[in-house]
Amino acid sequence: MIDYRRLRVALLGAGAVGSQVAALLLKHGDELADRAGAALELVGIAVRDPDAPRETDLPRELFTTDAESLIIGADIVIELMGGIEPAKTYLLQAINSGADVVTANKALLATHGPEIFDAADQVGAQVYYEAAAAGAIPIIRPLRDSLAGDRVRRIMGIVNGTTNYILDRMDTEGADFSVVVAEAQALGYAEADPTADVEGYDAAQKAAILASLAFHTTVPLHAVHREGITSIDKVAIDAARHAGYVIKLLAVCERLENETDASSTGASRNGASPLLDDRRAAAYGGEAISVRVYPALIHRDHPLASVHGANNAVFVEAEAAGNLMFYGAGAGGVQTASAVLGDIVSAARRHIAGGVGVGESTRANLPIVPIGRVTTRYQITLEVEDRPGVLATVAGILSEGRVSIATVEQTVIDHPDLGVPVARLVIGTHKAREQDLSDTVDRLAASGVVERVVSVLRVEGD
Repeated sequence: MIDYRRLRVALLGAGAVGSQVAALLLKHGDELADRAGAALELVGIAVRDPDAPRETDLPRELFTTDAESLIIGADIVIELMGGIEPAKTYLLQAINSGADVVTANKALLATHGPEIFDAADQVGAQVYYEAAAAGAIPIIRPLRDSLAGDRVRRIMGIVNGTTNYILDRMDTEGADFSVVVAEAQALGYAEADPTADVEGYDAAQKAAILASLAFHTTVPLHAVHREGITSIDKVAIDAARHAGYVIKLLAVCERLENETDASSTGASRNGASPLLDDRRAAAYGGEAISVRVYPALIHRDHPLASVHGANNAVFVEAEAAGNLMFYGAGAGGVQTASAVLGDIVSAARRHIAGGVGVGESTRANLPIVPIGRVTTRYQITLEVEDRPGVLATVAGILSEGRVSIATVEQTVIDHPDLGVPVARLVIGTHKAREQDLSDTVDRLAASGVVERVVSVLRVEGD
């Protein structure tokens, strides 16, 4: 047996992922040593309560409540606690002590990534975070390394398994939103408070990470436009199916060109500041980026439409490489542990090889457009008065707002609240600017002929 150099590994957190990482380190230590070129010694696991029940049987002597003492002297520190604090403090302590760090903490990286990466650069350490964006799916290394010589044009990702499970059940079985959320909670896909998932916060954090890597630009979380899926109902699902689409919560990260033709449209609906003006866009040759999360229509022929259950997928469009898709489990203790262990092996190899860590590439510093400047196609579902002239009025308002109609389908329904027949219009548009579309929908809602704006969904992937 080879007498490998020993590296001390400290683990912070022993939840669903952390306990699996610890178990696999202990179980496959010899095999991992052969791959890494170093013996990986798990020296301790920092937790709040060493006696709390856990999914795996781990040696009691490994547990401690003293995270700071555990960090001192460790070569590799694995942070799987989640949240901002004390995770941020512990990661910075580990970096400043000379350790490489491995984390799956998307919230921390999306919020304080630049500070953490800068601290690592100052001391020559390395931050590994493959599990922070899409669970078990290897997407960080392909974006950071494999595609570093290419130009990524666009990323569309299903990066939240909970919302994909909910929307998939609503589409395939006609299930009600609230019923499926309760089932997702029972299955462990959703937390007791599912807000982070169903309102898009989790996906927005991952979008910020992916966009920063793809476009070599720091993307602050507040610059990511965010919408959740709580407004999606059976009417929207049925209208999408009838038109040949499926609804998915998408993280869309897009490189835009010729962004000097209009002034900034101001803050987006989730409070992001206007980050682009024409002078700055011109300085970058008219290039900018858009990062957004919202429920969108995907044609059923698109690869992302076939992502079912709680799975995730990331679809990358690159200038030279073409279209690439990464698919797999987006969550789960043992699945996510696979990505963490890969990072641990990479960290060990770097220790053996020596040298400083490789910093994050954010020098492109491209401006970020607010949602109002994004151009795409839309499907608008309206309930209107069932009388002559209404369709002409709706078409006139759309035309005045520079929104061109591509398709219209009308169905007469019995409205349970009004007690009189109303017409349901499903309108497909040609490409339109988001701000124009938003203003036009507001005018439709106030027109007096529209009883209800049922839904407004973007069409992506065409």
